[in-house]
Amino acid sequence: MPADLVRFGDDLELDRVGFELRRSGTALKLERIPMEILFLLVERKGQLIGRADIVARVWGKDVFLDTDNSINSAIRKIRMVLRDDADKPRFIQTISGRGYRFIAKVSEIEDAPASEPPATLESPLDVPGADVPGAKLNDKGERPINLQQLEPSAEPAQAAFAANSTVTPGRGNRGRAILFLSVATLALSLVCYFLFHRSSRLTDKDTIVLADFTNTTGDTVFDDTLRQGLSVQLEQSPFLSLVSDERIRQILRLMAQPSDARLTPEIARDLCQRAESTAVLEGSIAKIGIHYLLILKAVNCASGETLASTEAQAGDKNHVLDALGEIAAGMRNKLGESLGTVQQFDMPLEQATTPSLDALKAFSMGMKALTTVGVSVATSFFKQAIQLDPNFALAYAWLGLCSNVVGEPTLGAEYTRKAYELRDRVSLSEKYLIMARFNKQVTGNMQKAEQACQVWIQAYPRAAMPHTFLAGSIYPNTGQYEKSVEEGREAIRLNPAFSASYSISMLGSIDLDRIDQANVIYQQALERKLTNSYFLLPLYEIAFLKNDAAGMTQQVKAAAGNPVVEGTLLATDAESAAFFGRLKNSRELSRRAEDSAERAEENETTATFIAVSALREGLFGNKEEARRSAILAVDRSTGRDVQYGAALALAYGGDDRRAQALTDDLARRFPEDTVVQFNFVPTLRAKLAADRGNLAEAIEGLRVATPYELGQSTFSTYGWTALYPIFVRGEVYLAAHRGAEAAGEFQTILAHRGIALNSPIAALAHLQLARAYALNGDKIKAKAAFQDFLSLWQNADPEIPILKQAKADYLKLN
Repeated sequence: MPADLVRFGDDLELDRVGFELRRSGTALKLERIPMEILFLLVERKGQLIGRADIVARVWGKDVFLDTDNSINSAIRKIRMVLRDDADKPRFIQTISGRGYRFIAKVSEIEDAPASEPPATLESPLDVPGADVPGAKLNDKGERPINLQQLEPSAEPAQAAFAANSTVTPGRGNRGRAILFLSVATLALSLVCYFLFHRSSRLTDKDTIVLADFTNTTGDTVFDDTLRQGLSVQLEQSPFLSLVSDERIRQILRLMAQPSDARLTPEIARDLCQRAESTAVLEGSIAKIGIHYLLILKAVNCASGETLASTEAQAGDKNHVLDALGEIAAGMRNKLGESLGTVQQFDMPLEQATTPSLDALKAFSMGMKALTTVGVSVATSFFKQAIQLDPNFALAYAWLGLCSNVVGEPTLGAEYTRKAYELRDRVSLSEKYLIMARFNKQVTGNMQKAEQACQVWIQAYPRAAMPHTFLAGSIYPNTGQYEKSVEEGREAIRLNPAFSASYSISMLGSIDLDRIDQANVIYQQALERKLTNSYFLLPLYEIAFLKNDAAGMTQQVKAAAGNPVVEGTLLATDAESAAFFGRLKNSRELSRRAEDSAERAEENETTATFIAVSALREGLFGNKEEARRSAILAVDRSTGRDVQYGAALALAYGGDDRRAQALTDDLARRFPEDTVVQFNFVPTLRAKLAADRGNLAEAIEGLRVATPYELGQSTFSTYGWTALYPIFVRGEVYLAAHRGAEAAGEFQTILAHRGIALNSPIAALAHLQLARAYALNGDKIKAKAAFQDFLSLWQNADPEIPILKQAKADYLKLN
């Protein structure tokens, strides 16, 4: 049985009975989990304590949590309190990869002094047994609280009554009155305590605005940096919700403030009320001698009342981030988050971001640039951040996102892979994002990407981003458009100020051919005064489906000069021109799209536009041009979608040898990629098998594509890969003289207008359907389908080979 009181170091005491650590008789602040670990280490002094031993002691053997971060954080806090140096330890020695050992000399004291109970509780939840080691967690990640422990015990009152029940004769009534008054006063005090302490606690419906830190140190490295660091710390919380920077910039514009205006306490409180938020967090940093003092206040933005306040000191500049983490954790608990989740989701800031203030400063400037001046400027800051700290995982993650936005997914995959390799250096919420993006962008494993998002949602039920990611990046790839719309709707509910969720939801509705629904979503965005260039593509698609040529032109003009969307809108317009057989016009628009992407230095996007143009030429019968453009595309980029488009173009262009080589390379390079293995490669192999006359092999090979054949790649340019497994299967059935089956495939394409849109196979499906009917002996339906195609192409360029053949086939029916 370990002694109740032990001493170590020069002046430290550990009191088992009072659950207290003291230095020279003064109690030191140490939370429950670090205290439990310290007790374990001291009790087993000199022994190696593994992480499994710590987990069993603190959480119990059946815990299903990411305990590594909690242990790391707890050891760090113990060392801070003990003033222990990890590199030159006096107390706790780290045994790399194995655990920890308490190395100081310990002396046991037989008679431990009685420990006085604390006079007040930090929180109504800080009661005995509220966080019992080994207690299982509820579905919110919190330890269950024994409700009986929250109710005032009857025993003290009964004991007081018994002690006063024998009264001096003649003083009974007065004694009872005093007793009654005492009990009433105590009851009133308890009521007031809980009322006033509850008023500072937020609910899971409240949101918070982060103001900029007031920096009186004279050191500009803290400007923006501390606010960004605090944001990272608070976003670890599954309980709190911050008003997004995009929403802040939007409201600043409505306030006639610059989008990069400093969020002073006055501006932040005004903004907070306009955002219908609850509180503003106002931070400050001051230098006192060589020390730094950080203070954080939560202020009710309507009343100006201070809801909570925390402060911490840093011994020098290098420990400011530690102090920032300390005040963040304290504020989380004071605003209503359970102590259990605060301790569980409390990775130290220098581990969740970087130990370099300069690198964090560059990252902070990049995050600010994203919502003020654009992706290219943000990218330069993120690159600066990883130059200052090559292990800055979060900066790599955002570089991956930015690269994808500007149409460089292969480069983005490289950054995302690096972030994934460093994923232990980010908070749990950021780790979920990196895991989802790694599986989407690097391995292409959509099932794992979806699972990562679902776990993310369970851990952070207030987070909108996993729903946005499912809606825009995962479900469209697998053709699950109903799920895409559902997740988009949830993303908007959780963060109604994020414009990208609206544009993604519009695209999902269009895929389902629900134009009215897409328009309603757009009106919702307008009502919230959300404007974003990403609305231009869904608005163009709506105009196309409504045969609104003026509306299509309007969106293309609106994109002019915008490096992010100009090329995409021009390429989309090129598809529309080809849909109506205006191939010369389509070529010119494609050239302009390629030039736009070239100016924006988007090499992979440029190559994608060339590959799509090459495929169009191949489908229309211009084999030589298809081969030339396809080779040009893969010379510029070996990106996944580029290679697929080029291989398919080469197959239609008659160069099966090169097409086969590209197909085999795709299969080898992307072994886990859902879209590659179950859409791209089966389609290519079926086309090549059909060219060799192996029709049964082609049909059989396409079976694996059936669950994913409605999917469309969102890897580079949106949607152009859709429905090709169905189109190739229909062609194979035609070659096999199975007219009914062929007709069914082409009807499927025509039935999905919102997915097919203006792609060349959406027009050619009419022609191939006519041939299928003719093959089946149904001349009436065949003529009608031919007329549908020829009507679409009534203003087509007359020299297109497939048009000439279509007219010849039509004449044979008469």
